[in-house]
Amino acid sequence: MKKLIYTAAFILCIGLCVEGATRSKKNSISRNLDIFSSVFKEMQTFYVDSIDADKAVTTAINAMLSELDPYTVYMPRSEQEDFKTMTTGEFGGIGSYIMQRNGNVYISGPHKNTPAWNAGLRAGDLIVAIDGDTMLGKSHSYVSDRLKGTPGTKLKVQIKRPYVEDSILDIEMTRAKIKIPSVPYYGIERGDIGYIALNTYSESTGQEVRKAVTELTENKNVKAIVLDLRGNLGGLVESAVQVVGNFVPKGTKVLSTKGKGVLNEQVYKTTSAPVNTEIPLIVLIDAETASAAEITAGALQDLDRAVIIGNRSFGKGLVQTTRELPYEGLLKVTVAKYYIPSGRLVQAIDYSHRNPDGSVARIPDSLTNVFTTAGGRTVRDGGGITPDLEVEYPSLSRLTYNIMSDYWAFDFANKFVATAKQAPSLEKFVITDSVFNDFKHFIDPEKFEYDRVCETMLDRLRAVAKSEGYDEDSLKAQFDVLEGMFKRPLERDLDRNRATIEPILLREIMERYYFDQGRIQVGLRTDAGLDSAATILNTPGRYRSLLTPAAKQK
Repeated sequence: MKKLIYTAAFILCIGLCVEGATRSKKNSISRNLDIFSSVFKEMQTFYVDSIDADKAVTTAINAMLSELDPYTVYMPRSEQEDFKTMTTGEFGGIGSYIMQRNGNVYISGPHKNTPAWNAGLRAGDLIVAIDGDTMLGKSHSYVSDRLKGTPGTKLKVQIKRPYVEDSILDIEMTRAKIKIPSVPYYGIERGDIGYIALNTYSESTGQEVRKAVTELTENKNVKAIVLDLRGNLGGLVESAVQVVGNFVPKGTKVLSTKGKGVLNEQVYKTTSAPVNTEIPLIVLIDAETASAAEITAGALQDLDRAVIIGNRSFGKGLVQTTRELPYEGLLKVTVAKYYIPSGRLVQAIDYSHRNPDGSVARIPDSLTNVFTTAGGRTVRDGGGITPDLEVEYPSLSRLTYNIMSDYWAFDFANKFVATAKQAPSLEKFVITDSVFNDFKHFIDPEKFEYDRVCETMLDRLRAVAKSEGYDEDSLKAQFDVLEGMFKRPLERDLDRNRATIEPILLREIMERYYFDQGRIQVGLRTDAGLDSAATILNTPGRYRSLLTPAAKQK
């Protein structure tokens, strides 16, 4: 217990030191540490029930850190594995995604060339037991911990497979060192566009992107590069600098960080010779492009090296580092803010200025500041990266949302694989009338939870009318007429939404056979972001005009 108290005291000291290091504040720190220690001891001694020391202290630490920002967190040893996996891209295990569903844990998809893939695990397999211990009713984290382990160690997994006769299977595997690639796919799209999908920024990201850029630019058919950062939540700052270094001269300033003290003030410049500084470059971003991914997009925008298209990025301009704590604890703490080449900060939320209720809000556009790129174009700070060209993506209806969120497309793809005689062609496979009809028949209307907005609003209107005394037979009859007009057969709605449902089914099915690469490639067939990039590149003068200040264009 004393160890935990000292750990909490150390964290509390760090949090309080944010206020400064004057004598009076040092006295305040000492006083508050004494209070915390005394309260904890008194509760342990006199509280009517026993207190879980680990849980109590961790809760206290987390409550304190939550007052700062979402990125400053305490990680006891038991919670550090996922963080290390994110930064290194490596872990020991079987190499498969898993998911929680209906109170149990399922395989959501193995990675290629991993123990899970080699042993034949499939998406949709229910994990029944591991080494003879039941996993039914266990949490995602519990099952994940049981699957992970030292490379070379063996385990036996019992699974229940859907849509096959012999559904209970015992599968033996040997754990291995699993490496998750930062670049799940790169290749030539639309005939002459070198496309690179970048998912995260880990220790190997710089090398992976350089390899992709080199191979694509050496191909004479490639006339431009599209770097896809959509959904990329970031990672290591150094890797972002390395990615930018592929496209700008060596020694180019990419960002600077400013924090408390000289140690947290640093300038980052590219350190390697570029692969290509001339080829047209387009970067795709969206609302989930964050952190290191925003450094890449923002730096390339500020340097007028790339056209940014998509939707405004997330807006995370804070830098974290890790500090080791006693007894193998780890503190991930925000130590600085980062500024991209124009001098702007992309942080969208000022956590140091909270509302009276403790909430925070994005910085209004009216309070943001104007900066200029290297070529004189106008850009703004305070709210992520605003693209040079907005892209409007098709919106999901409630029908298509439910098809994904309730696993109808996921389960149909699993059944497709279980009954298919051979793998479909990645380049030629399409959702035919036959496949789509199979999907329609696969859905059970009695189990399909379809929240139709019009019917919901009508039910509310009925209730309001009744509460206000409009309970006449004639009004009820009119409501009944409207209800009949709003009710549509599910099959009809599926047909009407086929254009948005087909890409969902296509991605799910291709992922079963060709993993992330297959899902990405077929998704690009009808991708509005890539379509916009192709239009810019194929329109004479359009790419250059987007990188030219408005005044010079006139």
